[in-house]
Amino acid sequence: MKRVFFPRAETVLDGIYVELVRSLYAAFIPSLIMSVGFIAGGCLAVRETGDMTLAIIVALGTLTSLIRLAVAFGGRKEAFDTGLGLARAQRLEQYFAVAYLAFAACLGAYGVRIFTLPAPEAHLFTVTMLVGYGAGVSAGMALRPRLAIASMAFGIVPGVTAAFMVPNESYWATAAMMTALLAGGIRSLLDRYRFTVREISRRITFGNLARTDGLTDLPNRLALREWFEEHVTLNSRAGLVAVHCLDLDGFKTVNDEHGHPVGDALLAAVGKRLAYIIRDTDMAARLGGDEFAVVQCGMRHPEEAAVLARRIEAAIRQPFRLGGRVAKISTCIGYAVSDDRAEDLEPLISRADEALYIAKRRGVGIAAHTTEEIAVPAAA
Repeated sequence: MKRVFFPRAETVLDGIYVELVRSLYAAFIPSLIMSVGFIAGGCLAVRETGDMTLAIIVALGTLTSLIRLAVAFGGRKEAFDTGLGLARAQRLEQYFAVAYLAFAACLGAYGVRIFTLPAPEAHLFTVTMLVGYGAGVSAGMALRPRLAIASMAFGIVPGVTAAFMVPNESYWATAAMMTALLAGGIRSLLDRYRFTVREISRRITFGNLARTDGLTDLPNRLALREWFEEHVTLNSRAGLVAVHCLDLDGFKTVNDEHGHPVGDALLAAVGKRLAYIIRDTDMAARLGGDEFAVVQCGMRHPEEAAVLARRIEAAIRQPFRLGGRVAKISTCIGYAVSDDRAEDLEPLISRADEALYIAKRRGVGIAAHTTEEIAVPAAA
């Protein structure tokens, strides 16, 4: 089974979804303007008409509007977190949708009620507000078209329908124009959505290709550095961290005797074995040639690093079946353990490389680098 080496949110489809959800939280100002306009216009309309039903609708609309602003503002930090994943993005979208649709329903009820009352000045302001709402939704929510269209349907269609019911040709013409603008806005946001999705997909795909080793499908050094910063440096619960560096003893012989295609297949098979034996919280990467690295985090005791190193050594020692051939290789491993989350990846790799050199020089499989000395763990 092929292992997904990047977090699920970083696959192309999920990465697109996360970016689209982020766009909802980027358009805070239009929501703020709409809320201020609704509250001010609603209060003036209530004062002009003295209608209690309208007053209740305005009160509910004010409440849902403030909730909508609180959700939009309060979720911005999480939405633009570089580590935002699929599950968190889905939750953020649900919160946003509930708050937004609740306000849209109040706006729709307001439009229906206001056009049944003899208040021409309030009617004029309501038309302006509904058109502005449609423009704001089209601009700020175009990348989530289902939510945008539902918001327009709840917020604008009831008022437009009520305007059509007023026995006046000017109202009919106004309602017809609002309907045309609504249809045009929906068409525009759908076109923008399709174009933006293609652009985001292309950007994420190229980004992943730049961070993935084309031979083994493992992350490359750049991706490993980014993963380390996110999951170790910025993670307060990372615990002890170990970096294992290894190369393949006997790989050159296989490559020379059987050719580069077999050598490439061997490297790919090694990558799959490494991915299989590490935990989901760890990361394996190909640094180049026959050199690999594994970052192990969340440890409670340094001995856990020695256990993983022995597992890696045992896994690589098992024969590889490559088509009709069987290849046998071994590995030397050097690893370094750190409890300092502020330590960068590169110094840890350097220390693990130093331990790897010692292991190869001594002719042993595994060597550990500590702050005091290079130690050779006991064999399993």
